[in-house]
This record gives sequence, structure tokens and C-alpha cells, in this order.
Amino acid sequence: MSLLSLSETELRARTSMKWRTYPDDVLPLFVAEMDVLTPQPVVNAVAAAMAIGDTGYPHGSAYADAYADMAEQRWGWRPAPGQMRRSGDVMNAILGLLLGNTAPGDRVVINPPVYPPFWQVIQGYGRKITQVPMTEAGRLDLAGLAAAFAGENKPAAYLLCSPHNPTGTVHTAEELSEVAALCTAYDVLLIVDEIHAVLVDPGVRFTPILSLPRAQNAVVAFSAGKGWNFQAFKGGLYIAGRDADSVNQLPPLSNQSTGHMATIAHTAALVHAQEWVDQVMVEVAANKDLLERLLAARLPEVRWQREPGTYLAWLDCSALGLENPSRHFLDHALVALNDGATFGAMFGQYVRINLATNPDLIDQALARMAASV
Repeated sequence: MSLLSLSETELRARTSMKWRTYPDDVLPLFVAEMDVLTPQPVVNAVAAAMAIGDTGYPHGSAYADAYADMAEQRWGWRPAPGQMRRSGDVMNAILGLLLGNTAPGDRVVINPPVYPPFWQVIQGYGRKITQVPMTEAGRLDLAGLAAAFAGENKPAAYLLCSPHNPTGTVHTAEELSEVAALCTAYDVLLIVDEIHAVLVDPGVRFTPILSLPRAQNAVVAFSAGKGWNFQAFKGGLYIAGRDADSVNQLPPLSNQSTGHMATIAHTAALVHAQEWVDQVMVEVAANKDLLERLLAARLPEVRWQREPGTYLAWLDCSALGLENPSRHFLDHALVALNDGATFGAMFGQYVRINLATNPDLIDQALARMAASV
């Protein structure tokens, strides 16, 4: 049975952000929630814990052990137990690393267009942003990074999204190795968000940055929350390179923000639901094929550079001549998409669409969008 087959009626019974932000006549294809049922082994693990009142504080290394097993199975690399520490969600882990290792006024490099909370966690806590945008080809600008690191306003840290959200770019081992070497050469803290690590198209190789010899000063923030759709269960891991001291500079309580139920759910997913997430990405790849066909037939002016990471698509609507594409599609097509400007001020003509849903809803959304223009 298809995992992305839930009907709109079934989905509207949910009370999460995706299905309650807008009125019932709006198709929500914005926030990164997947329209799937939870893998049964996870349901069983959480239900068993609730049945015996196992709702206390987290203990032990089961989550870290499960991650290490997955990393070895998927990527042929295994972190040592001492490299992993418990964290809250990925953004709280990033916040802890920035607060513990940078000072107010320090600069942090990011690559627009990039996940909106990256902007918030830097500026909201008194740090400054240095922008090194992705290239027109959708790759990391290695020369631009080198120039930023060597420039007058030298950054203290570099916050990298891998795979990249919203473009879906999967960075190569060569790119990541060069990035790590630059950070080492210029003494820039390298923080890598790998929450989308398992969300790549079938047959595509994701490279965990810590599998690279030159990247042992980096720190990774990981959570199973995105890959298995557990936004409601806040939990994650810090994974430090062998030479990374930054995890020893974390603020108090940084390792105590994980919920016990989250560790149970995430561990069950990592141990028992690898095939499940792989099947999701088979269906997401089919939805990418569908989007490609629908854009060509109905909205040929919209440009999309298809990439193999994530279940998100980054659409350039510049040729449509709309003042604000996301607002236009919400008001006139009743389709809710992410506003590109939240990923970087220069991307107001872009929208982000979530493809982890029933293909019938994607078809319906594209029909509405085409009719609206």
C-alpha cells in the first residue's frame, strides 16, 4: 500500500499546524509535515511505554546506539559512542552551539536561500549574518565561502544545511571536504544540520560530513524527527567530530532538553523503520516526476531545478509577473505555499512546495494554481 495515500478527508482530522493554519477550502502544501501514518513499530513502542507509565526522564544511549547502527548500515561510517550527546530538536542544538561558542556581535555564515529558522537563531540571539548564497547552479559557492572567511568581517561560525533546504541540493563529498578544510584553515566553527540526511531520492548517495577525514572539527545536529515525521516528539543528537571541542562549551541544560517519549519514538524508527523511510522517498521521487509533468503542462513559465534531496521543491515564479506569488496562490488559488522571501529577502519570487503528500492533492493544487494565473 502506498504510504502517501491518505485522503484530504483523513488528513483534515489532524490538529497540527499544516492542517489547522488555514480554512478548510485551502490546500496546505507549505510546512514540512509529511502526510503519512506513523510507522507501526513506532506506534507500538510509544503505546507500550504509555501502557506501563514509562513517562519519566530519558536515560541511556539507545538513541545514539541506533543512530550509529543506521550510519554504519546506510553510509559505511560509524561514530564512536563518545562522539554523541543527547539534544533537543535540531534548532535548539544549533542554538546551544552558537551560544556556547560565539559571542554577541559575532558573524555566522549561511547560504541563502536557506531554512528560515537559521536566520532567526542567529539574529534573534545577537549574532550577525554573513550571506554566501548558493550559486545559480544550486551548489555551494566555495570561492565565496573562502572570501567570506578571509574577509575583514571574519565569521566565528558557519551554519550549513545538508541536504540543503529548500533547494534539495545534496552536497558532494568533495564539496563537504573542501568546506571543512576552509573552516579549519580560518578557524571557523562548522555546524551542520543533517536532519534531512535520510530524505534523498532512491540511489542517491548522502555523505555525512563526519565520515570525511578533513571534517573532524565539525559538529552535526541530527534528529529522526524530520525523516520519520515526528515533529511532535522533540529529540535529537549532537554528533561531534573527533577533534571538535565545541560540544564541551555548551550552555547548561543543553543536553537535558530531550523528552523520554521522543527517545523511545526516534529509537524505534531508527531500529525498525528504515525500509519505511526508503519507501516514502520512492513515492516522493514519483511525486517529483508528477510535479515536473504538471509544471510543463500547466505552468511552463515556472522554473524548477530538480534536486535529489528532501521532499520539498523550490519554484521560481518570476516569469509569472506576480507581485507576491505565495500570497497570490493563497488568495486566488486557495493553495498555501511557503513564501520564498522567508528563506532570504531576495527570493520573494520563489515558493516552496511540500511533495510528501497524496499525488491527487498535488494535481489539484497545480490545477488551481494554473487557473489562478
